Amino acid sequence: MLAIAFQNTARSNSLARFVSWNHYGVARRHKFCVLRSLRWLETSPTNEVPFRKQLKDEEKRKKSKDNTVVLPSTGEHDHAALDRWELTVGLEIHAQLNTGRKLFSEASTLANNQPNTHVSPFDIALPGSQPAFQKAVLLPAIRAALALGCRIQQRSQFDRKHYFYADQPAGYQITQYYHPFATEGTVVLYGHDGIAPEDGDMVRIGIQQVQLEQDTAKTTLQPPSEAMLDFNRVSHPLIEIITLPQIHRPKTAAACVKKIQALLKAVNAVTTGMELGGLRADVNVSIRRRDTGSPLSAETQDHGSVTLGQRTEIKNLSSIKAVEDAIIAERNRQIAVLENGGTIEGETRGWTLGALDTVKLRGKEGEVDYRYMPDPDLRPLSIGNDLVTTLTQSLPQLPDQIIAELVEEHGLTMKDAKILVELDDGERLDYFDVVCEELAVLLHEAAESSEVVTERRRKPNVTIANWVLHEMGGLLSARETVFSPDRVPARDLAYIVMMLESDKITGRTAKQLFGRKFDGDERDVKAIVEAEDLLLVQLSDEQYEAMARGLLDSNPAMVSQIQKGQTGKLAFFVGQMMRKGEGKVVAQKAEATLRHVLGVWAR
Repeated sequence: MLAIAFQNTARSNSLARFVSWNHYGVARRHKFCVLRSLRWLETSPTNEVPFRKQLKDEEKRKKSKDNTVVLPSTGEHDHAALDRWELTVGLEIHAQLNTGRKLFSEASTLANNQPNTHVSPFDIALPGSQPAFQKAVLLPAIRAALALGCRIQQRSQFDRKHYFYADQPAGYQITQYYHPFATEGTVVLYGHDGIAPEDGDMVRIGIQQVQLEQDTAKTTLQPPSEAMLDFNRVSHPLIEIITLPQIHRPKTAAACVKKIQALLKAVNAVTTGMELGGLRADVNVSIRRRDTGSPLSAETQDHGSVTLGQRTEIKNLSSIKAVEDAIIAERNRQIAVLENGGTIEGETRGWTLGALDTVKLRGKEGEVDYRYMPDPDLRPLSIGNDLVTTLTQSLPQLPDQIIAELVEEHGLTMKDAKILVELDDGERLDYFDVVCEELAVLLHEAAESSEVVTERRRKPNVTIANWVLHEMGGLLSARETVFSPDRVPARDLAYIVMMLESDKITGRTAKQLFGRKFDGDERDVKAIVEAEDLLLVQLSDEQYEAMARGLLDSNPAMVSQIQKGQTGKLAFFVGQMMRKGEGKVVAQKAEATLRHVLGVWAR
């Protein structure tokens, strides 16, 4: 028996609040559905690795795993095997769309609610219920497809994909495999995206199609032979993104999933990523001998003129790291099988954290077994050019565009620009932009009031990025808290940077001011500086030199080392001068004075 709380919709008003339904041998237990004695859900102890050992083995595998094949049966490393075999990977990425309603019902998609409280009659396939397509789902779906460079099809169609699985109560899934709403996209991966060095500076991965489909119920295993089903997730709108088999290295496959996730978040197509279960990946893995034909290329794959090896599919990978590690494990397994004279069978396999091998879940059924047919309850989906044009024009900047702007216009390093874009779902980047705007306003106000602002040493936005990323990050880690733009108001940080760049305060004073604001000092920075007399009182050149000579004379051994070429030890004396100067010493000038006294010049 199954107990489900229905949504209070027009379609379910005539139904009782709780309906008992004898279906699939499901028993009622609280608000979960309990399936007993399901052999396909039983977990096998094969290849289970203790968690402590997983952690120890992880570091050992990092450096060599991409360039080494570990034979599963013996653990023997075969470095030459990768030279004999070519890996090919295709990805199928399932992403939950950012919508308030489900794909074919008005039930809510809110997460973290009590199990089975957002369920419509259609979600659990009650007799007589029919799908009602929710048009709002199209908006995030089309934004996602446009971000992936796809062509939007004016006409697409929903099909029923028939199979029995307890998390799909209708006995079929509604999908668009044969008539997707978007096709022919491209994802461009660069070196800073984390692709394998062997792939060069850039890789283009083709997107075969993007299709709409239903999600299934959430299954929670209760060993040894029970599973709890939460139907809140049934019919949550998904897009499935299918790439062409143009990936040949595990690291690049992981980078591709991460890039697609970033693109979907950038256009607000999804609410969460892999870290919270909003995105899952299946990987199709095959290998073939390198001496059996010409190397694979995008052109030959598109025309189907290259024969790939038998592929296997690894299902439901829930992290970027899992994608890379699972591909490595399956690649190694297939090579070992073929090198020992065996054959690869088409099948669905699973992978768990820390395992050195994948595990067979079930044989791979051919597409004909799914008995695809047009859904008779849903009309073909028509998408007008006006909607596509409007959404195209309203798309926000994509990550690659933002990174290029940060590097070329603001002077950030590629590493800092990428981190800034990725942190805190874009909140740190927004904070950076506001601080830059506030600094521009402060500089304009200073110019109008004839306030003297000395020439800055470098682009101020680079300094702002350093504070937003590194100084802010250090305090967040030390205080074990999360980022909020209210920690240090943007105008206060802009004022700190302006004072620092114009040599009105020292770096040490700047950090003290930043820390005070972070810890809750409600005064603005300018008031703190004036009240506590923190403005830098410039020392004369003679005072700098006298201080430097006094410190150098007290440590002749280190002076000798510096004069012999160990100039890195100058930092020790710079620190001593800054401490002795009590906030009146500028680090750059201190170092220049030390070099002058010692006769050691920077190259």
